[in-house]
Amino acid sequence: MSAGSEHLKDEGSRQQVVIAGATAGLISRFCIAPLDVVKIRLQLQHHSLSDPLSYRGIKGPIYKGTIPTLRTIATQEGIRGLWKGNVPAELLYILYGGIQFSVYRSTTVVLQALTNRLPSSAESFISGAVAGGVATTATYPLDLLRTRFAAQGTEKIYNSLRASIRDIYRHEGARGFFQGLGAGVGQIVPYMGLFFTTYEALRQPMTQLQLPFGSSDATAGIVASVMAKTGVFPLDLIRKRLQVQGPTRARYIHTNIPAYKGVARAMRAIIRREGWRGLYRGLTVSLFKAAPASAVTMWTYERTMKIMIDMERAKQPINTE
Repeated sequence: MSAGSEHLKDEGSRQQVVIAGATAGLISRFCIAPLDVVKIRLQLQHHSLSDPLSYRGIKGPIYKGTIPTLRTIATQEGIRGLWKGNVPAELLYILYGGIQFSVYRSTTVVLQALTNRLPSSAESFISGAVAGGVATTATYPLDLLRTRFAAQGTEKIYNSLRASIRDIYRHEGARGFFQGLGAGVGQIVPYMGLFFTTYEALRQPMTQLQLPFGSSDATAGIVASVMAKTGVFPLDLIRKRLQVQGPTRARYIHTNIPAYKGVARAMRAIIRREGWRGLYRGLTVSLFKAAPASAVTMWTYERTMKIMIDMERAKQPINTE
């Protein structure tokens, strides 16, 4: 992104935005896949680690912390276990990235056309919120499939992506692919609004610092992600627990996942059984994942966009007049 460009919307055609967003999603997902699996496992673990009685008689592993969980999964399930659900997740990130940046750009252009323009920060927040909501809804079935594959232990519930789609549709109907969508949209709308608002506010000052390897975009993405993720994390946890509801709930790596119905009831049940800390299970690894993921996403998006724009300009005839 050129230094003279103030906003993400200011550069590139619609096609370039989609390509850059999809590329950013593809690369970002591959880099953070193991942390994503760890985050999901920790979020689905509802017993209290400080109370041994709460997990007495539980079958399956008991995870404690990010690094020990990584070691446990690699030891018990092999290195490939850290990339469980990677196929639907890669599809998710590619489609999500392309839709997100495209909708963000389009929404901002619409807002700028208003007679009475909103403040820049408000435009960024609304555009980010709309982009997040649309992208989440459009790709939600892939998000649910990613979660269910990552929650599988050594016992396979779904043997393939095709089999998982067939089984979920047969036993849970079309609605089964959208379990927890309310929590997903409720989480992503404020998250993406805060993320893009913070990112747009920080990117210009960061550019002036002349950080090495063009890392100002990545740094701004890290700060924006940490601030936004912490604020909405409880809804992210509820979304994951709702995604594994259904007839296979007791067959995942955590066989004691409680039954939940709806976002509000799930939140009340978690607070009652696990306390307020229960809403933040996996927050540490989530921040470890979100920070580099956002950094890689924004850095890749900016670099890919710059390459395409430079290539387009190189094709244009030079005016010698």
